[in-house]
Amino acid sequence: MNATADQKKASPLSEPWYTFPVTIRRAYAEAPNVMTYDFEFDHHADARQYAFAPGQFNMLYVPGAGEAAISIAERTNQDRFLKHTIRTVGIVTRAIAKGGVGMSLGLRGPFGTRWPVDSFSDGSVKRDVILVAGGIGLAPLRSLLLFLIEHREKVGSVSLLIGARSPEDVVYESELHGWRENGVEIHVTVDRPDQNWRGHVGVVTLLLGRIAIPRPQSTFVLTCGPEVMMRYVAKSAINSKIPTENVWLALERNMNCAIGLCGHCQLGPKFICKDGPVFRYDQVRDLLGVQDF
Repeated sequence: MNATADQKKASPLSEPWYTFPVTIRRAYAEAPNVMTYDFEFDHHADARQYAFAPGQFNMLYVPGAGEAAISIAERTNQDRFLKHTIRTVGIVTRAIAKGGVGMSLGLRGPFGTRWPVDSFSDGSVKRDVILVAGGIGLAPLRSLLLFLIEHREKVGSVSLLIGARSPEDVVYESELHGWRENGVEIHVTVDRPDQNWRGHVGVVTLLLGRIAIPRPQSTFVLTCGPEVMMRYVAKSAINSKIPTENVWLALERNMNCAIGLCGHCQLGPKFICKDGPVFRYDQVRDLLGVQDF
């Protein structure tokens, strides 16, 4: 299946192997083993030419350790910094965590497809948008959420459903209040509450069945998290009469080259790095093995 217009890359680099030198300027903890880093381009010319769309990712290169594909969470401070939220799980991410503020490394990108932001409004109908995040899956959705806040007048209601293992695993917790003040309806649920937790308990897919969806035909559901979670999110959305073509997900697999050469991220006939990571659900439904649709 050919990529839709909404999936075309934004400002792709003519040379995918070109590596921007960047430096970590800020690093702060989000959750256990999860850090957010602000990377600054070493050269102003690189900063000026770099552009990305919500949903895309970068390849972060640490000499002697290798590369890792990391979603772009935000561009901040007059476009000086690129924000990436990273779970420390492998050789590259451990090297970044050890290097910390002041570390120099390489950045290739942006790569991949984007969230379908052009479909949220056709000028006459404003679509309602529901974002469903599981754990650190909120990071690939963050740039989309900030886009929706910035262009709030172009969409209908915006809801964010967050699922985490425990209260301490909720990323961007300090920013939730500000997002609510910008018109985002936010619901958070955890699998394992502590004695101070007063919110929802259970898997995030249950939240989708509990919130009001007054205009399912004009509603988009966009999700990122564990694949099993996203399968159930898609099933719940479709059971709520949301059109299949309005359900989108971001797959996160082992993307080693970012241009479909190495084959590490192959899923059936698709390569997550160049055909995704953002897919319309019906493009990958059969590949994910979802039943009963």
